[in-house]
Amino acid sequence: MRSRYGWGIVLASAVLLGGCTRPAPDTRAEQQSQGGRGVTDFLRFYNETYQRLSAVANEADWRASTNVNEQNIGARIGANEAQAAFQGSRYIIETSRSYLANRTNATDLEFRQLDKILLNAGESPGTVPDIVSRRVAAEARLSALLDSFEFCLEKRGGACVKPVTPNQIDEVLRSSADVEERRRYWEASKQSGFALKEGLRELRTLRNRVAQALGYSSYFHLQVADYGMSVADLMDLMKRTVEQVRPLYSELHLWARRRMAEKFRQPLPETMPAHWSGNRWAQDWPGLLEAVPMDEAIARKSPEWIVQQAERFYVSMGFPALPKSFWERSDLYELPANSTRKKNTHASAWHIDLESDVRSLMSVTPNMYWFNTAHHELGHVYYYIAYTNPRVPVVLREGANRAFHEAVGDLISIAANQEQYLKQAGLLPGGRTLDKNQRLLSEALENFVFLPFAAGVMTSFEHDLYEKNLPAAEWNQRWWQYVNVYQGVTAPAPRPNDACDACTKTHIIDDPAQYYDYAVASLIKYQLHDFIARRILNQDPRDCNYYGNKEVGRWLQDLLAAGATRDWRTLLREKTGEDLSSRAMLEYFAPLAEWLKQENQKPVPATPVARRRGN
Repeated sequence: MRSRYGWGIVLASAVLLGGCTRPAPDTRAEQQSQGGRGVTDFLRFYNETYQRLSAVANEADWRASTNVNEQNIGARIGANEAQAAFQGSRYIIETSRSYLANRTNATDLEFRQLDKILLNAGESPGTVPDIVSRRVAAEARLSALLDSFEFCLEKRGGACVKPVTPNQIDEVLRSSADVEERRRYWEASKQSGFALKEGLRELRTLRNRVAQALGYSSYFHLQVADYGMSVADLMDLMKRTVEQVRPLYSELHLWARRRMAEKFRQPLPETMPAHWSGNRWAQDWPGLLEAVPMDEAIARKSPEWIVQQAERFYVSMGFPALPKSFWERSDLYELPANSTRKKNTHASAWHIDLESDVRSLMSVTPNMYWFNTAHHELGHVYYYIAYTNPRVPVVLREGANRAFHEAVGDLISIAANQEQYLKQAGLLPGGRTLDKNQRLLSEALENFVFLPFAAGVMTSFEHDLYEKNLPAAEWNQRWWQYVNVYQGVTAPAPRPNDACDACTKTHIIDDPAQYYDYAVASLIKYQLHDFIARRILNQDPRDCNYYGNKEVGRWLQDLLAAGATRDWRTLLREKTGEDLSSRAMLEYFAPLAEWLKQENQKPVPATPVARRRGN
C-alpha cells in the first residue's frame, strides 16, 4: 500500500535529480566568466521550476483547505516537501549567493530576483532537510486540525451534544444582548487553542531552526527581512503607530464601553470585557450601532449577487472581467448545514499557478460583512491578474511588499462603503442618506480599532514567541498582558494556564510572524485612498466614488502591475508623493475624533435595572 506521502516524495526526487542537481559552475571564476548569460540562464531555470512546483503545492493546499481529509492532507505535505526541497537546495542557495557577490554582471531586476530567491530558501534550507521535512508535515497537520476543529457549546459524558460553527459564534457575539450567552460562545471559541498548543510549540522550534540555518536570528527575523528592514526597525514602526493612534483609540474605547454597558445593562467597566466585544479577539467592535439601511436591502440579495457586484466594481474602472475558471474553481459560499465536507472558513484569495488560475475561498452569506469581504478578496485577485505580465518575473509576482496586498483589498473596502457607491449598488434606498459621523464611527469600529491588535498584540506576541523563544508555559499570560496593554481588553475570568488563546487566531498557525502586514497595510490604504480622492477624483476622501472612473482604474493598474519589481518605499513615494505615515488615516478620522470628545463628555447614563424573570 502506497503511503499518502508517496507522490510528493517521487516529485521531490524528480526535482532534485532533474533540476537541483543540474551541473553548477565549478568555481566562482567560471560563473563570472559566464557574465550576464549565466545569471539569466539560472533565473530562467529557477522561475520555470518554481512556477511548476508552486502550481502543484498551491493546488494541494487548495484541496486540503476546501476538503479537509487525510488524503488531501497527505498530498499537501508531499507537494510542499517537493517545493521546499527545490527552493532550499544547496545549489539554489550557493548559486544565488555567488551571483549576488558579483554584482557587476546582473541588472537591478535580476538582483531583486536573487534576493527573493534567498528569502524563499530561508523557508526551507537544504542544509537541514530533516528539519524542513518535519516542519512541512507539522504545518499540514496543524492546519488540518485548525480547519476541521469542532467547537462545542455543550458536552455530556465527554461527547459534544451541541456543536457550534464559527459563523454561529460570530453571529451571537455581534447581536446577542445576553451577557451570559455571549460568555458561553466566547469561551467556546477558545477551545481550539488547547488542541493546537503542543503543535505550535513544536512548530515554533522547527520554524526557528530553518530560519537560523541561513543566518537569521529567528523565524520572525526572516519574515521581517522581506521588507528590507531589521527587527528593531519594524518593532519601532509598530510602537510609533500604536502611540500615534492612541488618542483616537482611547476615545473610541470609552465610547464603546459606555455603549456596551448600556446595551448589556451593566456598570461601566474600566476595561472592555472580551466577551462584550462583537469579535472573538476584540480586533473590531461590531454590533454597537443601529442597523443601517443596507442591512435589510442586502439580506434580500443572493450570495452570488454579492460576489458578482464586487466584480462589477472593478470592471467599471477598466479592469477585465474575471476569467471563467475563477467561477468554476473557486469555493465561494457557505456549506450547507448537513454537509459532510469541512473547509477553512477564513476568507482568502489564491494565485494557483502564478499565471491565469486565480480563485477565492469564502463562505459568503448575504450581509454587509461579506459584501465588504468579497470586494476585499477580489482586490487580491485583481492584484494577481495585474502583475501577471511579461515584465514581472514569476518569483516577483507578489505585492510590492506583503502589506501591499492587504492594502489594496482594504482600499476597495473603503471605496465600497462610500455612500454614492452604495446607492449605485441599490443597497441604500432612494432619498436615504447616511449620517456622516455614524458612517465614520462604523468604519473606525471595524478598521481603526484594529491597529492596536495588529501592531501591538499580535506583533509583540509573535516577536516574543520567535525572537525570545518564549516558554509555552508563559504564552497565555503574555498574550493577555499584551491584550490588556494595547487593547484595554480583559478576559471575563482568569484563563487556564494550559490554554493557548493566541493559537485560536488563524494567522498564528497558517501565516506566522507576518501580522504586522495588516498594520502597515492600514497606513498604506489610507495614503492610497487619500491620493485617489483628492488628486484624481477631486472629492472629499470621506465622500467619493471610484465606480466607473477609468482614470482611477489606470492609476491602480499601474501600481499593481509592478508586482515586487520595485522597492516598496520608492513605489509608494512615487505614487502618493509621501513616505509611509499615519497622516492620511488620522486626517480621514479627524471629524470623528472631535465628535467623540463631545459625546464622551456627556454624563454616563444610569445603569438600567434588568427585570427578573419569574420561575
